[in-house]
Amino acid sequence: MEKTNLGNNSFIYPMPVTILGTKNGETANFMALGWLSRANGNPPLLVAGVNKVHFTTQLIRENKAFSINYPSADMIKEVDYCGLVSGRKEDKSQLFSVEYGELEGAPLIKECSLSLECKLVDIYEMPTHDLFIGEIIASYADEKILTDGKPDMGKLNPLLLTMPDNHYWTVKEKAGKAWNVGRDLKKD
Repeated sequence: MEKTNLGNNSFIYPMPVTILGTKNGETANFMALGWLSRANGNPPLLVAGVNKVHFTTQLIRENKAFSINYPSADMIKEVDYCGLVSGRKEDKSQLFSVEYGELEGAPLIKECSLSLECKLVDIYEMPTHDLFIGEIIASYADEKILTDGKPDMGKLNPLLLTMPDNHYWTVKEKAGKAWNVGRDLKKD
């Protein structure tokens, strides 16, 4: 084999950089989250992998709700700070303008142009992480990031994370239309 064996610590590139929100009593709590994926179409479900040592795992269990907020690249310092500091010791809600939609336990970040409210529907306990399955109850987007009523990644300018090198990246441009660009290879 001509490929290099990288061992078992390879990650899928890239991961979205988001800020997960939940409540600590009456205070909004936020943490940086990269381990996030869509898990089901209907109902619309997300899976968020959160290390068991994080304070947020306890709070999600208590609130049975969380938000996923997509920061733009210009929020890189705030995002990184949310990944460096524990909500046990610091009130990270002071970094943002906090607002709420339908779920009291899912604080949203006004500065994030795209936010999703999720109701907790299940938890899968893994050796190091809990996989929180959330049903998307509502999503909110600033008009400035929409094209034809849908989020435009170029306008959102989201952050991405690569591991194990631990770097932030941005989205540059569209590469092609999904379920379309490969039609030339399809045999009739």
